[in-house]
Amino acid sequence: MRQAIWLAAIVGTACLIGSYFNATRRTNLEARIVKTDAEWRAQLTPEQYRVTRQKGTECAFTGKSWDNKQAGQYRCVCCDNLLFDSSTKFESGTGWPSFFQPATEKSTVTESDWSFFMRRTEVMCQACLAHLGHVFEDGPKPTGARYCINSEAMKFIPAGETEIPPTSPAKKD
Repeated sequence: MRQAIWLAAIVGTACLIGSYFNATRRTNLEARIVKTDAEWRAQLTPEQYRVTRQKGTECAFTGKSWDNKQAGQYRCVCCDNLLFDSSTKFESGTGWPSFFQPATEKSTVTESDWSFFMRRTEVMCQACLAHLGHVFEDGPKPTGARYCINSEAMKFIPAGETEIPPTSPAKKD
């Protein structure tokens, strides 16, 4: 019984510390594109909202982009910011789209993520701070980075297409 109490105390403390660090880091970032929660919900599908605005994760091998091999660009589903180019996409075996670098230095921003009892590095859209996924240090050359990104956070624009397809609105019941 004592062990269970100590374990609960340690887990609770770790969660509080993680929440504190995430909350304090988030205040240091400012989005260029700001919308209300209601505006995001109206613009995004429920799954897009869960992933991008609530830091969710789609199931591995289920997203529309994890096995896409077409040439083109990946843009933020929330604000259309250019995130990744297909020339930096690689097969990581994880079930999520993986890239070794963002398209530009203005594409993404990162911060420490202390959720799930571990330290990871969260990747967000630099323009609207949408949660995209995480970056790890086990990727290929030349960067050694693996940007593991949720398909729901991106829309793919095939090479040669100039018009950006609109983001599908959330379904109203």
